[in-house]
Amino acid sequence: MNIILFTNKRGQVWNFELNLLRFGVTAVTGLVTLIAVAIYTGTRIAEDDLQHVVKWQSMVESQQGEIAEARRSAQADIDALTLRIGKMQAQMLRLNALGERLVDQGSLDKEEFDFDAVPAMGGPADVEAVQSVPLADFLSMLDALDSEMQDREQKLSVLESVLMSRSLHERVMPSGKPVSDGWLSSKYGKRNDPFTGKQDFHKGLDFAGKKGSEVVTVGDGVVSWEGKRSGYGNMIEVNHGNGYATRYGHNQKHLVKVGEKVKKGQQIALMGSTGRSTGPHVHFEVLHNGKTVNPSRYIGK
Repeated sequence: MNIILFTNKRGQVWNFELNLLRFGVTAVTGLVTLIAVAIYTGTRIAEDDLQHVVKWQSMVESQQGEIAEARRSAQADIDALTLRIGKMQAQMLRLNALGERLVDQGSLDKEEFDFDAVPAMGGPADVEAVQSVPLADFLSMLDALDSEMQDREQKLSVLESVLMSRSLHERVMPSGKPVSDGWLSSKYGKRNDPFTGKQDFHKGLDFAGKKGSEVVTVGDGVVSWEGKRSGYGNMIEVNHGNGYATRYGHNQKHLVKVGEKVKKGQQIALMGSTGRSTGPHVHFEVLHNGKTVNPSRYIGK
C-alpha cells in the first residue's frame, strides 16, 4: 500500500510506503518492551540488593553482639584478676608486718631486713630470649605465687609463735642480778651466821651496795607479797609462773604493790638494811615449787 502526498510548492509529491509505518510501530513496541524489561530487571536487582543488605546487617548485628559478649567476658576476667591481686597485696602486707615483728623479736638488723625496700636484682638482658608471657602461663604463675605466699605465711606464723614462746620463757624465767650496782657479799648454802657466829644455812644470795640504790626484778611476773616479814625486813615476792618465784629482802622502800605486774629489769625497791641485816644489801632468793634453790644458777643467765 502506497500513500501519495501532494504539496503546493513546486508540485512536489511525497510517496511513502505503508511498510514505514509498520516499522515505526514495531520500533515503539520494542522500546516499550525494553523499558519494561529494564524496569523488571532493575526491580529484581534492587530486591536482591535489599536481601544482601538485610543479610549483611544481620551479620553485623551478630558480630556486634559477639564483640559485646567478648568485652563483658574480658571485663569479668579483669575484675577477677584485680580482686585476686588485691587479696595477694593484702596478704603481702600481712607478711611484711609479720616479718617486721620477727626482725624485732630476733634482734636482727632492720636495714638488712627492710621489708619496704624492693629486693636488689639485676644482670645482663638476653634480647633474643625476651618474649611476652602467655595468659595461661601468667595465670599459672599467679597460682604458684599465691600458694607459695600462703605456705610462707604459715611457716612464719609458726616461727613467730616459737620466738614469742621463747621470748616469754626468757622474760619470765628468773635470770640476772637483782641490783643495778653492787657486789656479791654472801653465797647460798652453809655459812657462819653474822649475828651468832654459828653455822647455819643461807637460803639466798646477798648483794651489798649503797643505801637507796636500785633493786630490780629478774623476770616478768606479778607481785605476790609486799610488806614486812620476819627476818627479811621489808620484802617483795614476785611470782613468775611455771612454779618460779623470787624474793627481795631488807629493802629501804618499796615502789610496787601486791597484784602489780612487773617487767624484767624494772626497779621495784630501794636498797636498805631493814630486818635482820648488818648493812645495806638485798637478800635475794629463788623458789621453785615453793622450795628455795641456788640463785647462782640464774644470776649468770
